[in-house]
Amino acid sequence: MSQRDGFGSGFLLGALIGGAVGGIVGALAASRRSPHAASEELEGQEPTEESIEGARRSLESKIAQLNLAIDDVREQLGSVNGSSPEP
Repeated sequence: MSQRDGFGSGFLLGALIGGAVGGIVGALAASRRSPHAASEELEGQEPTEESIEGARRSLESKIAQLNLAIDDVREQLGSVNGSSPEP
């Protein structure tokens, strides 16, 4: 029971710190990129079927990875709380 008492506050603190660190890293990464780079990349390029298909496959792969990670965390949390994961 003592482990569950601090879970909510620890989770919120972790989310806040993670959000702050992620925001800082994102801002630094964006500032290193040329301000005109994004507009130059888009000019004169029309998406082709191949590029759209490649993007779709990449997105499906990322979604599958996220689903596996979510299932893994769900199983870990189920075993921590003492209940069996739902089928």
